Formats: sequence, C-alpha cells, structure tokens
Amino acid sequence: MIKILVGAVTLVSLLMPIQASAEEPIVSAEALLHQMNEASRDLSYELSYILIKKNSIEPLRYRHAVEDGKTYAHLIYLSGPPREVIQRGREVSYFEPGLDPFTIDSNKMVAPLPPVMKTNIHELSDFYDFISMGRAREVGVACDVIRVAPKDGTRYSYLLWIDTRSHLVMRADLLDRDGEPLEQYRAVSYVVNQKVGEVLKNLSTVDLPAVVQLPPQPQADLGWSVNWLPQGFESVSRNRHRLVLTERPVESKMYSDGLFSLSIYVSDADNYTVREQLVRQGRRTLHSNVVGDKEVTVVGDIPPATARRIAESITFGKAPVVIPTAEGTKP
Repeated sequence: MIKILVGAVTLVSLLMPIQASAEEPIVSAEALLHQMNEASRDLSYELSYILIKKNSIEPLRYRHAVEDGKTYAHLIYLSGPPREVIQRGREVSYFEPGLDPFTIDSNKMVAPLPPVMKTNIHELSDFYDFISMGRAREVGVACDVIRVAPKDGTRYSYLLWIDTRSHLVMRADLLDRDGEPLEQYRAVSYVVNQKVGEVLKNLSTVDLPAVVQLPPQPQADLGWSVNWLPQGFESVSRNRHRLVLTERPVESKMYSDGLFSLSIYVSDADNYTVREQLVRQGRRTLHSNVVGDKEVTVVGDIPPATARRIAESITFGKAPVVIPTAEGTKP
C-alpha cells in the first residue's frame, strides 16, 4: 500500500496485483512507453485529471486529436479564474487572467501535462532505466506500472500507470530520490473517441490572437562556463538580458535532458546579494551562491544536491573543453 500525504489530504492507493492473461505477449517496459507516446500523439481523446502538489489540487481537462495531419489540443483549468491553452497545428494560444491573450509559433504546449507524454523515449533510454512494476488498477481500468528511473541518481524519477488498452497515461507520480512524491497527475475520467476530433476541428475556424513575431535571439558568447552537468543535459539556449523591474543585467543558459530542464543565471553581486541560499518548492529547486564578484543561481526541476554541484562547477574566463563521462559532463 502506498500512502501519500499532500498537505492536509491523504491519498491512499492500493497497488493490487493484476495478473496478465497467459495468452498476452510479454511487452518490455520501453515498448510500453513507446506505445504510450504514440497513443498520446495520435489518438482522439479527452482526459480529465487532477494535478496534486504539496499545498494544492488543480482539476484540469485536456482534449487532443489529429485531423487532416494537424494537431489540435485544448487544455482548460476547471477551477479558479478562467485559464486555457489552445493548440492548432504550430500555433499555441494562451489565455491567462490579467494578461492579453497571445499566440506563439510552437508545436508544444507549455502547460501542466505529464512531461513523459510526448518525449523521445529512445533518447531517454541512454540516461534512464525503464522498469516494469507489474499491473494495478487506476480510474477503474487495468494499467501497466512503469518506473522511469535515472541511471546516475542525480535527478528525479517517474512512476507511471499506463492503460493496457488505450495506452494513455492514467497516473504519473513524480518522485524524489528517496521515493517520496513531489507531485501527481491522476486521471478521474477519460474517453477515446473520434468525436473528440470532430469537436476540436472546430478550432480551425476560431478567431485566435495573431502569432507573436519574436525577434531572433542571438546565442550570446558568455564569459563563463558550466563544467559539470548530469549526463544527457544539452544546451537549449543562452542569452544576455536585463531584468524588467530592476534593469539589472543577467546572463543565462538553459539545459534539458528531454524530461527535466534547468536554467543557470549569472549576474553581478551587490550589497543585497545573499552569499548562499537553497530553496525547494515541490519539483523546483533554487540554489544560489557567490563566486568572486558574481552571483550564480541554478533553477530547475532537479534535486538540491544536483543544483548545488552545478552551481559550484561554474568558472569564469575561457571555456574549457567539456566531455561527457559516466557520471555526468565535466572537463
């Protein structure tokens, strides 16, 4: 029995073993994840679920379909102020209270969806182990339970419940390195039906905000380097900008391993700079320290010890030659 305490709410789920039929072929954990990926990407479905964090429970509804080769999706928050995200091909529109609606050119929503739903499983296999944990029931259906665990122990893991018929994710628990849950995605109802696609196709005639034309972001040549990262984290972007409120200049680099991401910020230290601080809220960790006259801050979905090690690896001056190793990336 797994007992999960979230704030004042205790969730108890019984992992009741469900025996597979003798006639069913044995499918590897990695193959099941590929089936999950394909189902999430290709099926017409509606998924109602709750996102459970330490101090909150957020109900959401997600609809997805592919019509005439174009992806349509609609995510709506079911409590609080109206919020929603609409995807129409490579156009993703965001509607948030207090902000003007806007659309960006992208093929992926930035929204509270299980990150494993549309991830390159083949690339993840280099850095994560996929472990079959048997079968259990979730949302009233039989599910294959798969653990996605890092090979190096420097990042978090996922425990997934995948419907044996539709191959959609019915539940996803994000676990820290001690196996304690940081957050959960739990489906409460779902339907797989082509009518979902017929409904979503109506989005093609909806008047959405025009696509924001973002100026090209040059990849700035920064005067500092990161000498250690968990293996698999690749550079996504780097730039130099000023903070909106203080006009303070900041340099940043962003990295991702396909499942988790992190950003590193470097700025001039001043009299208000804290020499060192470490804050973890749910899945997000912030670690900052001072190196010489610079403040280094690491923010990301990574364990505190990993954030600290990354921050301590920052050096200033000419970038060294960096090579990957079994335990991470270092010079």
